[in-house]
Amino acid sequence: MSGVRIREVDWASHEQALSSLRRTVFVEEQGVAEDEEWDGADSDCRHFLADDGAGRPIGTARLMPSGQVGRMAVLVQWRGQGVGARLLRLAVDAARTANYPSVFLHAQSHAVGFYERAGFKVTGKPFMEAGIEHCEMTLAC
Repeated sequence: MSGVRIREVDWASHEQALSSLRRTVFVEEQGVAEDEEWDGADSDCRHFLADDGAGRPIGTARLMPSGQVGRMAVLVQWRGQGVGARLLRLAVDAARTANYPSVFLHAQSHAVGFYERAGFKVTGKPFMEAGIEHCEMTLAC
């Protein structure tokens, strides 16, 4: 993962890169409907962007004012290399710095283990969101 850069970015100046990543992963790869992906909340969120070191976007996440971490998306060829873990850590660190008491997320069921390794705990029964089974998970800050 040498050269990968992960940083907080502004939605207004990075909307194209962030949207492109989410469209690729959620809409094209996972079949999420456009109207479910674009919830109108992005301008109020903190956004995190990973690039390959040459400036090509490879992953993203966001932190909502409610303390929800979401829209975690890493391009398929970069999965399993620690990019998602670093994005998640940066989002959680941002929440801690902002004195959030805890953060939560809606994990796709297949990714529960990934979030458990980061310290998140399942807090509810599985539910459907955007046609994909999810579980709510929380982490104390």
